[in-house]
Amino acid sequence: MATVIKKAVAEFAGTAILVCVVVGSGIMGTNLSDDNGVALIINAFSTIFALALMILTLGPISGAHFNPALSLVQLFSRKQSLGATAAFIVAQILGAISGALLANVMFDLAAVQISSHDRVSTGMLTGEVIATAGLVALIGILSSREQSRLIPIAVAAWIGSAYFFTSSTSFANPAVTIGRLFTDTFAGIAPASVLPYILAQLLGAALGMAIATGVANA
Repeated sequence: MATVIKKAVAEFAGTAILVCVVVGSGIMGTNLSDDNGVALIINAFSTIFALALMILTLGPISGAHFNPALSLVQLFSRKQSLGATAAFIVAQILGAISGALLANVMFDLAAVQISSHDRVSTGMLTGEVIATAGLVALIGILSSREQSRLIPIAVAAWIGSAYFFTSSTSFANPAVTIGRLFTDTFAGIAPASVLPYILAQLLGAALGMAIATGVANA
């Protein structure tokens, strides 16, 4: 139990920091420029660096999922227990919400906000499927090849790239999606968009598992 709690705390902290970076850099980007392209670049690069650092730092403790989709993949791959998976997911969601609130406060905004940024479209949901499938497949393939040391750089590179080639800007994470509901800023997502995004992400995770399994068994 103590080990699971320690891992869950690491998942909480890592997800909180990740969302704080995503939301905070989005606010900073819009403060610095009226150009959404410039804001997106600031947002993307901040996320790339923070994600790699958090995986490197907390990976040895919890595996650095920071993402319910990845935790569920571990469960369905029989690499993690149901109890640990549930603890991780609760910690990730609470961490994501905390990170968004912290970013709001850091920029002198109301701590609790609800986003009005509607993101649902066929293209954006397709982007979430692709972004999440690629993330899960990438991790699965590297793990099967015993190249786990490359995962921090590879994951950060994939998410950074997907910021620009997917129309959704690559949330690829149900906890981060829920967290970003609580900021009415550049990185926010409206309540009506949350469930469709999460369903697209879970579909992407299943597809990514299938791709990784197929490559490993090829």
